[in-house]
Amino acid sequence: MLSIPFDLSVLRFTKYILFLSLLGFIQACSLTKNLKEGEYALFENNLEGVERADEEALAGLIQPETNFRVPLLNVSPGVSIYRVGKSFFDSARVARKITEKELELEEIKAQLDSLGDDRKLLKKSDKIESRIESLNHKAEFGNGLMRTGNPVALLDSSLIDRSIKNLSGFLQNNGFFDSRLDYEVKTKGKKAYVTYRVTEGSPYKIDSVYSRTDNEGIRNLLNRNSSKSFLNAGKTYSQNDIISERNRVEELLKNNGFYMFSKSYLEYYVYTDSVNKKVQIEQRFQKPTFAEKHRVYTVDKINFRVNPPSNEFADRQVNRELKGIDFNFYRDRYSEKILASRVLFKKGEEYNRNIVIESQKQLSNLDLFRFVNITFDTLGNSLTANIFTQPAQKYQLTNQVGLSITEQLPGPFFSTSLRNRNFFRGGEILEFNFRAGLEGVASATNQGVYQSRELGVSGSVIYPRFLIPFGGNRTLEKFGRYNPNTRTQIGYNYTNRPEYTRQGINGLLSYTWSTLSNRQQFTINLADINYIRTPRITPEFGQILLDLANQGNNLIWSFLPSYVSSVSGQAIINFNRYGDFQSRPSSLLRLFVESGGTLLNFTNTENINENTEFANFQWLKLQTDFRRYYPLDRKQTLAYRLNFGIAQPYGVSSGILPYEKYFFAGGGTSIRAWQARRLGPGSFQPSQGEGGKYDYPFEQPSEMIIESMLEYRRNLYGYFDMALFIDIGNSWVIGVDQTRPGADFRFDRFYKELAVGTGIGLRMDFDFLVIRLDLATKAIDPSEPEGERWVLDNISFNRPFGIKGQTVLNFGIGYPF
Repeated sequence: MLSIPFDLSVLRFTKYILFLSLLGFIQACSLTKNLKEGEYALFENNLEGVERADEEALAGLIQPETNFRVPLLNVSPGVSIYRVGKSFFDSARVARKITEKELELEEIKAQLDSLGDDRKLLKKSDKIESRIESLNHKAEFGNGLMRTGNPVALLDSSLIDRSIKNLSGFLQNNGFFDSRLDYEVKTKGKKAYVTYRVTEGSPYKIDSVYSRTDNEGIRNLLNRNSSKSFLNAGKTYSQNDIISERNRVEELLKNNGFYMFSKSYLEYYVYTDSVNKKVQIEQRFQKPTFAEKHRVYTVDKINFRVNPPSNEFADRQVNRELKGIDFNFYRDRYSEKILASRVLFKKGEEYNRNIVIESQKQLSNLDLFRFVNITFDTLGNSLTANIFTQPAQKYQLTNQVGLSITEQLPGPFFSTSLRNRNFFRGGEILEFNFRAGLEGVASATNQGVYQSRELGVSGSVIYPRFLIPFGGNRTLEKFGRYNPNTRTQIGYNYTNRPEYTRQGINGLLSYTWSTLSNRQQFTINLADINYIRTPRITPEFGQILLDLANQGNNLIWSFLPSYVSSVSGQAIINFNRYGDFQSRPSSLLRLFVESGGTLLNFTNTENINENTEFANFQWLKLQTDFRRYYPLDRKQTLAYRLNFGIAQPYGVSSGILPYEKYFFAGGGTSIRAWQARRLGPGSFQPSQGEGGKYDYPFEQPSEMIIESMLEYRRNLYGYFDMALFIDIGNSWVIGVDQTRPGADFRFDRFYKELAVGTGIGLRMDFDFLVIRLDLATKAIDPSEPEGERWVLDNISFNRPFGIKGQTVLNFGIGYPF
C-alpha cells in the first residue's frame, strides 16, 4: 500500500491564510470604507410610537433606505457591485463623448437646413440623438454594474427633514391631525442610527358626508349607488378614500350619460371638530362653464371607417350601413356583421364610457387592425361616434429561438408562425406553426439524461364567431360582446427518444369566449381527435414493458397504435388580474373536465387485451387548480397553490389511460424536491438506479394527484429576489396495482403518504423575464416505511445537502405558479 505523509502544520497554515483572506475581503467590502471626514454610513432607520397608523407605509417614506447587509457582517452585496462598477467608470470620458455627439448632431442639423429632409441624414440624426440620450443616462446613473448595485446610503440632514415632512403628510392624510414628530441621530464610529419618534394622537372619524348639487339627475344617481361609496360615517378619515371616491363618482357619471363630466368639477371640503375628533365632508359639484348644468348625452350616430394603408387606395371606398352603423371601407374586404358585433354601444343609447372602452378592446382582439381609435363629436346633447381603424399587415411571420426547461436541463428550440389575416374576408385568421427542439429528459431505461428531439407542425383557421349549425346571425348578436372564437386545427407531432419514437396526427375543433371584464375565460374542445403510433421501441424498453405486463401492469397497451378522441371544457376565473403581481391580492382558479372516447359508448368495440392490435380508450378526467398571491408589503409576498386531479379509465380501456393523460408528480412546477415525474405513487418504493437511493430511472404515471405549494417571496435588492418554500403532495392510482404495492389511494392512509419538500430559491426578475433557481430537499419521503419517513435529519453540518439525491436543484423560467 502506498502512503503519502501529510503535515498537519500545513493544514493549519492554510486555514490561517484563508481566514485572513476572508477578513481582508470583508474589510474591502465594508460599508464604512473610504468615507470622508464628517460622512457616516446610515445603518438603521428606527420608527417609534406607531400604534394605530400603518407602520410599514410610514417606514417606506423614510429617506434614504439603508443598504441591504449580510447578517452579522458590515457588508452589502449591492454596494460591492456598485463599487466594482465605479472602478471602471470614467465620468470625464462620458462627458467628452456627450460633447462630441452634440457637436456632430449640430453639424447634421445644419446640413439638413441647407439640403432639406435627406433620408440618410435624418436616420443618422435619430441615431445620434438616441446615443446622446443613452450617454446622459449613463452620466447620471453610471454604468451597468453601478445601476445593478447601489451606492452607500449616507446620513443626510436634508433627507431627514424630507422624511419628517413625508411622515407628517402621511399622518395628516390618514386622520391623525394632532400628530407630532421628532427625531434623534446617534453615531458610532462611521455608522449612523436615526430614530423617528411619532406621537399619533387620536385619529379623526367621519361624522357625516353630504353632497351639494342642484342637478337632480346627479343627486338621484348618487343616492342609488350610495352603498358603493368609499366615504362612510364612522370610518377613519383617509385622503386616499377621498381620491377613490372622486374617481368613483366620475366613472359613475360617465357610465350613465354624463359625457362631458370630469372630476375637475368635483371638490371636497373637510370640516374638523377637534373636541370630538370628527370630520364632516362636503362633496361639491361645480357647474360647467359651457352650460347651465351637466347634461346626459345620447349617441345619435356611429361612423366606422377603415382607413387605407396609403394614399394610393384613397379612391377605393365602399359604403354600407348595418344596425345603425355607417361603414366606410377602402376596399370590400371586411364583414360589417363581424365588426358590428364588436361595437357594444348602440344608436339611441346613453353614453357609457366602460362600454366604449370594451368595444375598443373587442375590436383590437380581432387582430385585424394596427390601431382602433374611438372619438366623439358633440352637437347639443347628441354624440356622433367616430371609429377609426387601419388594417394590419396581411401577412405576419414570427420567428422565435430560445430555451425550454424540462427536468432541470435547458434545451434549444426554434419556432415559426405565419399568419394570414382576414383570410375569408370575415375576420378569419389562417395560421401555420412549426416548432423543433431538443429537451433534456431523464431516460426510462437508466441511460441517464439525453436530448429528446421533438417536431411539431400545425395549420389552423381561427374564426371570430361561433361556428354553430343553423346559428346564423343570431349568434353574432348574442355572443359578439364575449369575444367568441372558433378554432379548427390539424397538426402532426413527432418525438424521438432513445427508448421509442412516437408520432401523432391530431385534429381540433375548439370554442373560446370570455366575459366583458376578461375575468372569466372559457374553452370547449368539442372534438379533440388524435391518431398515435409508436413505430420504434428499443428491445431494452420493450422488455421493461413486458416485465410489467407479466406482473399485471398493462402500461404496454398505451404504446399500441391508438385512436384517442375526447371532449373537454375549461374555465379560468381570474380575480384581480392574477399574474400582474403588484400591491393587491389576486387569485386564479382553473377548472378542467374531459370525457375521452365518449362516442365509443354507442359502438360494440371490444376491450383492450393481449390480442389487440389497435387500441381505443375511454376515460373521465377532472382537474382543479387554485392559486393565490398575497402581498404583505412592498417587498414581501405570500403565494400558494392547491392542485387536485383525477382520471378514471372505463369501458374498452381495460383500466388503461392514454399515456399523455396520466398525472405525474415531481419537478420544477410540482413537488420540487423530487425530480420530474418521479414522485409516488402513494407509498410505493420505486426501483433504484446506479446513482443511489434517490436515483429513480422510471416515470411514475398515476390517476390521481394532490399538490399544495406555499412560498414566501422577498425582494433582496434590485433584480434579485429570494423565496422560502414548502411543497406537499403525491400521486396515486385508483384501484390496486400489483406491480406497485402501496400505490393505490385509500382514505385511511393517503394523508400519511403526502411527500413534503422544502427549500430556498433565488430569482432574477427583469420584468420581461424571470430566471429561477430553486434548491429543494426532501423532508418527508412516503416511500420509506411508516415511522422512518422523516428524512430531513439526514442533513447535518457534514452533509448540508443530505444523502445523495436528497437535494435537487431546479432551474426554470418564470415563477412556479
